[in-house]
Amino acid sequence: MSNSKASAIALTISCLIVAAFAASFYDEMDITFGGERAKILNRGQDLSLSLDQYSGSGFQSKNEYLFGRFDMQLKLVPGNSAGTVTTFYLSSQGAGHDEIDFEFLGNSSGNPYTIHTNVYAQGKGDKEQQFHLWFDPTAAFHTYTIVWNAQRIIFLIDNIPVRVFNNHEAAGVSFPKSQPMRVYASLWNADDWATQGGRVKTDWTNAPFTASYRKFSANANIVGPNSKPTSSVNENQAWSTQGLDAAGRNRIRWVQTKHMIYNYCSDYMRFPNGLPVECSRSRFR
Repeated sequence: MSNSKASAIALTISCLIVAAFAASFYDEMDITFGGERAKILNRGQDLSLSLDQYSGSGFQSKNEYLFGRFDMQLKLVPGNSAGTVTTFYLSSQGAGHDEIDFEFLGNSSGNPYTIHTNVYAQGKGDKEQQFHLWFDPTAAFHTYTIVWNAQRIIFLIDNIPVRVFNNHEAAGVSFPKSQPMRVYASLWNADDWATQGGRVKTDWTNAPFTASYRKFSANANIVGPNSKPTSSVNENQAWSTQGLDAAGRNRIRWVQTKHMIYNYCSDYMRFPNGLPVECSRSRFR
C-alpha cells in the first residue's frame, strides 16, 4: 500500500473517531425548546438548562446512534429542587419507541435526589429502578453513563455500575436493538408526580432552577441518512461486548443493597399475577 493511500485511510478513520467523540455542544447538540433558558457556554464545552414558571428547556444530539457508550457529566439543581426533573436519556421516535432513561427527581432542601432509571422497548416500559446517591449530586459534576449493546444495557455513575438490563428476547422480553436513538436532555416541571408522588410542589420563588452539563462523549455507531455508520471503526470497542466482571458485580450488589429505593422486580402489589419474566433471570451477567 502506498504511503499516500495509507495516509488517506488513516485520516478517514481519524475523522470517524472524531465524529463519535467530538466534545463541543455546538457540534453535537441542537437546542430543542426553552429558548434562552438553554445556553451553550465556554466555547461549546458547557451547557446549562434552566426552568422557570413559564418553560423548561432541553437539547438533543444531532446524530442518531445504534449501540454505544454515552457519557455526560451533570451537576444537578441545588437547594430546593422539589418538583423538578433533570434528564439524560436515549430515545427513538414513534409510538413503538425505544428509550433508556436517567431521570433525576428533585427534592426539598436537605433531602436526597431520586435517580430514576427505566428501559422502554417497542413502546413498553414499566421497568423502573430508583436509587438515592452516596454523594451530593448538586455540589460537583459527576459522570453518568449508558452502555448499550446487543447483549445488555448498563447504567453507571462515576464508572460504578448501578443497574444492568440484559437481553432476554429468548424468553419473550422485548429489547431495544433495532431502532436508532438520539441523546436527549431536559429540565422541566413535573410537580404532579416527581417529588413524593406529587405531594411536594415546585416553589417558584426559587426559580430559575439550573442544571449544568459538560464533557459529553459518544463512543458509538452513528447512523442515519446524513451520517455514515461507524461500526467498522467501533466494532472492536469495549462497549460492544461490555458486561460486568467480578469486581463490577460486587459494586452493583453494594449499590443495589445500600442505595436502591425501588425495584419493579420486587413490586408484587403492582404485578399480582406474577413478576415480569426477566425478573427471574440473572440480574448482573
